[in-house]
Amino acid sequence: MKEKVIKTYIEDEMKSSYLTYAMSVIVSRALPDVRDGLKPVHRRILYSMHELGLLSDKPFKKSARVVGDVLGKFHPHGDQAVYDALVRMAQDFSMRYPLIDGQGNFGSIDGDSPAAMRYTEVRLKQIAELMLKDIEKETVDFIPNFDDTMKEPSVLPSAFPNLLVNGSSGIAVGMATNIPPHNMVETINAIIAVIKNPKISIKKVMQIIPGPDFPTGGIIVGSEGIEKAYTTGNGQIKLRAKVNIEKTTAGKEIIVVNEIPYQVNKSRLIQTIASYVKERKIDGITDIRDESDRDGLRIVFELKRGVYPKVIMNQLFKMTPLEITYGINLLALDGMRPVVMNIKELIQKYIEHRVEIVRRRTRFDLEKAEKRAHILEGFIKALDNIDEIIQIIKKSKNPKEAGDRLIARFSFSKEQADAILEMRLARLTALERDMIEKEYEYTVKLIKKIKEILKNRKNILNENVKELKEISKKFGDERRTVIIDEEEEVRLEDLIVEEDVVVTISHRGFIKRTPISAFRHQSRGGVGVNTSSLKEDDFIEHMFVASTHDRILFITNRGRAYSVNVHEIVSAGKGSKGQSIDLLLNMNDSEKVASYVVLRSKHDADYLLFLTKNGYVKKVDIGEFENIRKTGIIAIGIPEEDQVIDAITTNGEDELIIATSMGNALRIKESAIRAMGRSARGVIGIKLQEGDEVCGFTKVVEGASMLVVTENGFGKRIEYKHFSVHGRGTKGQKYFKLTGRTGKASGILSISNKESFVIITERGMMLKIRAKDIPFMGKNASGVRIVTIKDGDRIADVARIVE
Repeated sequence: MKEKVIKTYIEDEMKSSYLTYAMSVIVSRALPDVRDGLKPVHRRILYSMHELGLLSDKPFKKSARVVGDVLGKFHPHGDQAVYDALVRMAQDFSMRYPLIDGQGNFGSIDGDSPAAMRYTEVRLKQIAELMLKDIEKETVDFIPNFDDTMKEPSVLPSAFPNLLVNGSSGIAVGMATNIPPHNMVETINAIIAVIKNPKISIKKVMQIIPGPDFPTGGIIVGSEGIEKAYTTGNGQIKLRAKVNIEKTTAGKEIIVVNEIPYQVNKSRLIQTIASYVKERKIDGITDIRDESDRDGLRIVFELKRGVYPKVIMNQLFKMTPLEITYGINLLALDGMRPVVMNIKELIQKYIEHRVEIVRRRTRFDLEKAEKRAHILEGFIKALDNIDEIIQIIKKSKNPKEAGDRLIARFSFSKEQADAILEMRLARLTALERDMIEKEYEYTVKLIKKIKEILKNRKNILNENVKELKEISKKFGDERRTVIIDEEEEVRLEDLIVEEDVVVTISHRGFIKRTPISAFRHQSRGGVGVNTSSLKEDDFIEHMFVASTHDRILFITNRGRAYSVNVHEIVSAGKGSKGQSIDLLLNMNDSEKVASYVVLRSKHDADYLLFLTKNGYVKKVDIGEFENIRKTGIIAIGIPEEDQVIDAITTNGEDELIIATSMGNALRIKESAIRAMGRSARGVIGIKLQEGDEVCGFTKVVEGASMLVVTENGFGKRIEYKHFSVHGRGTKGQKYFKLTGRTGKASGILSISNKESFVIITERGMMLKIRAKDIPFMGKNASGVRIVTIKDGDRIADVARIVE
């Protein structure tokens, strides 16, 4: 046989194959039908259990039996996929109204896996039987199964609105659905309202269904997201745990969680919170206990004495899954086509489905009743002529001849003649005759009633309303999820006492904050107090003073910027080394903090200025640093041979002094530096002599002077009038006399006579000094001893205390 090769382009084949796959996922796997709210696998499980006779009043059967039946007859996929779907329909924390009654271990809210299917047993719940009610009355279309050996339903009759009541979630190709569960009573009331008034507005529907009702309860904060989701089909809601503040018998305050957000793993939630407490990201919790039992969920957080519980609660909501954002996407299959609908459209689609079900069921009942009435008419006519009929039957050779003779003599139909021939002799009694006549009268009345229902759409809808009310009365329950008004967001800063703190960062990356009140003023020449219990190979590299309400912008040596709120830094005593800065900043291995900027408000400054070791300056609009992701953003482009050493905020019209470690200082106008994008390197600021490097820069502030501190503890103040403005890229002027006794300059800052400053050494000794205690000197003076340095130690940093 000659082979025929059909050539095709690979892109055409890929398009065709992928489209086929995508449609299969969308239609046959991931999305629910708008009519019964089920995906194919769930529909097949329920139908298979119905066929196996696993009803609510029958004994349980092994889950493996059901899974095998579903696989063999309807769903040729993995057995685990079928079992997972079956398990979920039995979990009361996953389904608002579970459809399967499970016996055995079906998993837990802690994320525990269910027992293997050979150990667990199942049967349908009573409410699930409503999903299949009247399926035998030709109410739905049946389609061939995967191997065309039997039929399966294309949809279930679904006597209650399962899609809205139990919700659904799934990810298809290029689309996803996430329909939350709702309360049965509210949903049925809304359906009845739409039936009675098809022109009802979505706003009116929302008065009946105020929002989702999750099986795990919880609190929905605000209705704006619900309204958007119900109106457009897409929206987000804020779902929060139900939390109470209680007091123990010992008088300690505890935070108790009784309900957690839907689909949050309780065990993982506790682990997350415990790790935050251990890392001191959440400070104030002394103990976490899971006291959940068969009576309900209960997680207890024991607090330190004196801690404000509201602060801890807000930290928990902000940082942990005790508050989540739940995305709503009302996407379902409508006639095998994925459609995003609003809440009213979902209800209308369900109503249309039920109208069709009731119409088909009623027609089936009518046909059955008419057939029965026809047979009963034959019985009554036969009983009136019973003697002659018996004679005809006796004289006939076989049943066929008897039937033909009865039809010819009394004008019976074939069905009537067959029924008469099969009639038992007992039916000839007077009592049986009376029963036949009564049944006939009942059947005639039933036919009239059925025809009345089919007469118009309104009567069919009334039947639906009647059935829905009965279901609501039998299976409805109280709402579990509470909906509260949107709270004005409580900022953690508003709940935290505002105070000035000293923040220190060591060479090995330990950071902490200590209240400034822990340090007393000392006289010039003192040795300071110990601020840290650092290891021998570690030393203090940075120190600054800020308020607990401030935001800190950390700039690394490689030019990336990270943002941290001061109150998020661990609070520790003078003798503590603090926590690893890696817990706050997601830095690369090659990065380390080089500088920092205290941001007090959006209106304090307009620009950020960066200074590099090689004398380059860079100016960036401060608005570029409003929203910084956890991984940081580029602040300045830095070549390999250079690195950032300092950063300050400016208003665009400031004058700056750039200082070098060997004693040169350049006064320039900020206007000489143009603003650039974040990735630019900047422009040359000061020209360096060989072996020199930049040690810092500061703004020229009216009413203040320049303080310089050297690495060996010497310092002085210089008035700004001694420095004249020079052009960018020049060497500047001498500002102190470098000697072996003074060592190189460690840093400079602007300070007024009324202010104080803090000096810290690499070994962690700290000295808090009043500026007025430091004398004014000329540019060529070496300064006076400010702090007595021990052997092997030197000044690490200097910072002004903000009044």
